[in-house]
Amino acid sequence: QVQLVESGGGLVQAGASLRLSCAASGRTFSIYAMGWFRQAPGKEREFAAAISRSGGRTYYADSVKGRFTISRDNAKNTVYLQMSSLKPEDTAVYYCAAARNPLLTAQAMGDLLRYDYWGQGTQVTVSS
Repeated sequence: QVQLVESGGGLVQAGASLRLSCAASGRTFSIYAMGWFRQAPGKEREFAAAISRSGGRTYYADSVKGRFTISRDNAKNTVYLQMSSLKPEDTAVYYCAAARNPLLTAQAMGDLLRYDYWGQGTQVTVSS
């Protein structure tokens, strides 16, 4: 099993930046792609960003492209989401996810059903 723990959420004003972290423990050698998803109140969970095992491939939702950057440090078993120019519509619970299998296409990386492990989430609130 793999455990994922997110941190770094909080309340910020529009235009600010935040960095989320997700620390993985357990059978981390089994992890391939990792991703960040988010869920706003009353809405379905949606894809935000994903990164391949090596970090060589990244994929972003159009809504965050150019503002968010995903990265990972495999030595620390940690994935990050640097969020800049935050908007009120970015307000959501942000979830970290990990996949047991390689996700070879952008479509696969953006599909929450392809991920096997999930964290508990961290709240990000952006005020206007």
